[in-house]
Amino acid sequence: MAVVTKYIVVRDGEEKMTFATKKEADQHDKMLDIADNIHDFLKAAPLKLDEKQMEAMALHLAENAGEVIPILRGVTPHKKENPPKATAGKKTAASKTAKKGEKEKQPAASKKKGESDGA
Repeated sequence: MAVVTKYIVVRDGEEKMTFATKKEADQHDKMLDIADNIHDFLKAAPLKLDEKQMEAMALHLAENAGEVIPILRGVTPHKKENPPKATAGKKTAASKTAKKGEKEKQPAASKKKGESDGA
């Protein structure tokens, strides 16, 4: 017989999610605390949102706190760009010339401080 430890996040007497590690459960619980605080903030605001919209917005902001916090601090968010696709095993002309340039730039021998070229 196997013994399995599960961490269950419970809110208002209702099981929300089950996790395998305490760290994951604590992170989710903290995110739900943030969502509750945002919900209270939105509820007090002079906005006309229904309850479901406020809950959805609060949960979305809490789930994406890592992106929202810099925005609130005034930092311009960086758009996620897809990196260019690499060619599988094919060398382009640019990569060949870059490698040649790297070889040419390598110093022949290192000099000690105070030594001259001999000229």
